[in-house]
Amino acid sequence: MALSEHYLETDDLHPIDLVEYVAEHHDWQFDRIHDDQIAMSVDAQWRTYAITVAWNAEDETLRLICTYEMEPPAKRVPALYEALNTINDMCWAGSFSWWGDEQMMVYRYGLVLAGDQAPSAEQVDTMIGAAIASCERFYPAIQLVTWAERSPKDAVQIAIAETYGRA
Repeated sequence: MALSEHYLETDDLHPIDLVEYVAEHHDWQFDRIHDDQIAMSVDAQWRTYAITVAWNAEDETLRLICTYEMEPPAKRVPALYEALNTINDMCWAGSFSWWGDEQMMVYRYGLVLAGDQAPSAEQVDTMIGAAIASCERFYPAIQLVTWAERSPKDAVQIAIAETYGRA
């Protein structure tokens, strides 16, 4: 059964109410920071991700920011930027950034809902799921570049290689 089938559809549905519903559905920890913003914590395989979703009524965009703390050695930051350029070329929706001052790896995505459109529960769920999937997919490459001093090209290839068989 679809997520939206469980949710009461109304014309005055606020996008963050819908995000809150999706978070409750998945039993994610969340905090409604403001009427237009929610923060949540999502556990995944590699780590726990902090996700903030905010509604901007002026540009009719639901913005997602997924972050995790990271402290790469200063000498590896140029290689990290090179890896992020390679990774971003592989991302169809959203992109990664390194916020050095905050020591945060960031994945960002904006769902534009121009013309008074309302998001569906499936869109919100997919948006959050895609952010987590992208972070999980490229986490090993980022670690290989920053800590194992692998080249960005090699690290990305290792991280996205198909696994065959079983160990």
